[in-house]
Amino acid sequence: MTTPTELRSKLKEGVIAFPITPFNEDLSLNLEGLRHNLTKLNEHQLCAVVAAGGTGEVYSLTPAEYDAVVRLTVEVIGGSAPIIAGVGFNQPMAVEMAKQAASAGADGILALPPYYPNADDEGMVAYYKSIGAATDLGLLIYSRDWANFSPAMVEKLAMAIPTLCAWKDGQADIRRYQMIINRLGDRLHWIGGAGDDSLPGYYSIGIRTYTSSIATVAPKLSLALHEAGCKENCAELMKLIYECVTPLYALRARRKGYEVSAMKAMMDMVGLAGGPVRPPLPNVKPEEVEELWAMLEMWKPYL
Repeated sequence: MTTPTELRSKLKEGVIAFPITPFNEDLSLNLEGLRHNLTKLNEHQLCAVVAAGGTGEVYSLTPAEYDAVVRLTVEVIGGSAPIIAGVGFNQPMAVEMAKQAASAGADGILALPPYYPNADDEGMVAYYKSIGAATDLGLLIYSRDWANFSPAMVEKLAMAIPTLCAWKDGQADIRRYQMIINRLGDRLHWIGGAGDDSLPGYYSIGIRTYTSSIATVAPKLSLALHEAGCKENCAELMKLIYECVTPLYALRARRKGYEVSAMKAMMDMVGLAGGPVRPPLPNVKPEEVEELWAMLEMWKPYL
């Protein structure tokens, strides 16, 4: 078993990939396609892979599908990079999912926000504390959407959860994140988790680990972004951002759910398994596929 300390050390620097979960046209789970995707992903040196995260449509999976996705990810990637399993929904389901993931061989747990928005701090501490207590694995909290915490609240969570070893920021509020980091210091490992387009901001405050949905399509591009950020090569980094990242994120911002739909469409376009998204997420419109092809032209050196 990977301990929280060991997991943290493995997350020290690099790209964390967030693979999509491929579905067939009838919206059934495409495990053969997932195996193919993960096998190709495993050719690249990543610091971790998240099984059934937000990009992996965890909220659309049945318990049996969730178990199958985590187990297959561990089977294909395990040993090459830590496997972190996403959990969420409500308190009992998140706890059960964490136990399920630990049984499947995952190395860590990523706790997504609970179903109830704008909950009281006491309830939020209880939610995350129960997930942390469910296994001996290292816990990462994903701050996104309504789970937007003050520095004092992050400190409270860190004190209440011994297995909490890392923090994945999905707010892209660099000022607040810097305040959180200043308050807690090295108690947690800090991860940039709002998207590839936010890498310059995160790396400007010393972060050296980020989560990438682009990695599911073009791991070389994600690694190039990371390398340019680490070297503080501003010219190279911003060239990559403006040419390869900004156009994608502009399209993804058009409709809720496109952060998954666009990546799945691109997966299909490069010969990997994407497939449709499950409702309520919308699929990319046919007329927007041409825009994605134009983006892939810019990505050719990294495909």
